[in-house]
Amino acid sequence: MRSTIVTSAVMLSAAARAFTAIPISSRGAGMSRLLVARFMTEGGEQGKTVVDICTAKISAALETDDVKVVGAYDDPNGSHITVEVYSDKFDGKRLVQRQQLVYKALWEELDSNAVHAVDSMVCKTPAEK
Repeated sequence: MRSTIVTSAVMLSAAARAFTAIPISSRGAGMSRLLVARFMTEGGEQGKTVVDICTAKISAALETDDVKVVGAYDDPNGSHITVEVYSDKFDGKRLVQRQQLVYKALWEELDSNAVHAVDSMVCKTPAEK
């Protein structure tokens, strides 16, 4: 029962972050607000989801096309993501060093809060697949 409540609260929290309340009228005592879907993208990357942006940045930084980024609860604009990446740049590196390379690629998204957390990360060489 408790885990169901926690899971529901997390899902509602993620859903709430996907919307922004904006005023639609500044007249009168009661100001009306409208909920608008919010896409967490940077100015130069309009129309791309957080998942698309993160996938492209990891792919470019690690010189691989074998990258899978998934938003929590399959939400492409979620603030929590999971990452699976296979790159030759991981060869000879320990797990923490591999993760550091991925975090370096995602730093702008993490710093701007477009991505709040990486829930899980798989970092392997193609030979380790």
